[in-house]
Amino acid sequence: MSQIPEFVESDYLSYLVPINDLTAENMETLAHQTRILSMPKGQSLFKKGDEDDKTFYILEGEIDLVDDDQTRTIAGLPRQARFPLDHNRPRMATAVARTDIHYIAIDNNLLDILLTWDQNTSLVVTEIETNNSDVTAEDTDWMTHMLRTEIFHRIPPGNIQSVFMRMEAISCKKGDRIITQGDEGDYFYYIKKGRCLVSHNSKSGKEIKLAELSTGSTFGEEALVSEDRRNANVSMLTEGVLMRLAKDSFQELLRAPVIQTITLGEAEQLLNDGAVWLDVRLENEYKHTHLPESLNVPLYKLRFMADTLDKGKKYITYCDTGSRSSSAAYLLSERGFDAYLLKGGLLGQRVPQ
Repeated sequence: MSQIPEFVESDYLSYLVPINDLTAENMETLAHQTRILSMPKGQSLFKKGDEDDKTFYILEGEIDLVDDDQTRTIAGLPRQARFPLDHNRPRMATAVARTDIHYIAIDNNLLDILLTWDQNTSLVVTEIETNNSDVTAEDTDWMTHMLRTEIFHRIPPGNIQSVFMRMEAISCKKGDRIITQGDEGDYFYYIKKGRCLVSHNSKSGKEIKLAELSTGSTFGEEALVSEDRRNANVSMLTEGVLMRLAKDSFQELLRAPVIQTITLGEAEQLLNDGAVWLDVRLENEYKHTHLPESLNVPLYKLRFMADTLDKGKKYITYCDTGSRSSSAAYLLSERGFDAYLLKGGLLGQRVPQ
């Protein structure tokens, strides 16, 4: 068999139906999450009657679909296998590798979300343009860009238009302070134009630079999710335009559908399957007491350290009460992670530490 990379390339996906209907951005998203798997001759990929939640495609080799006394042989790309193997629930046939094969298994829910999203994106923007004569080409560009962020893949399509209709634009000058550490949260922000500086006040009073945010970035969600005070400062590095969504609208339209809350018992099941505890308290809190084998990334650092985490793993966020960890679960979900919130935090139940 020829040498095949660990992850599927989008060029492979462009042959497959209905994946080839995805936008280039979402096809790339799917490619980054899809490993190429191998199976030796004679083993079964699935059996008749199975009700799994995967869509299978053969990339290389041959597989037999056996239904009672009938057998149909499917060859890998680029000859035959453009369509999913036995795309029925329950399965109508048993799939047996006729030769050594390379294949991919795509999560049905993820594929359906991406397909639904691509079909809704253009529809939502078109509806907004139709219903509002003031919408410009520049507005269409930022809305389309925002729609392609991970967080919008996780909310009901019915919420999407409401988000855009409730957002308001504010013009900012260089040096304007948008968020002050310690204040109560009031808005969620999207940078339509310009650049922002994120900083944190240390105990000594020194203002420490954390990061710069540019056009297309979002900020301000942490305090809205946790209903806590702002944990950082944000100011304008340049003049620009921000789009903002009020706290009540954010919680109704974005927060509520996104955060997956689980009990300790449910968390233990996920841990047995390879999930990771993520402690988002401060370093000193973590040193004093923490869950075994947990990873510590304080909430104020999480936005900028998320790229160091493994997207192939599930993360269960926790803090003392669930306030900070709810923000962490949202931030990770916003970035495409499969993240969960431990209900009630450490103090809400008896957790061995």
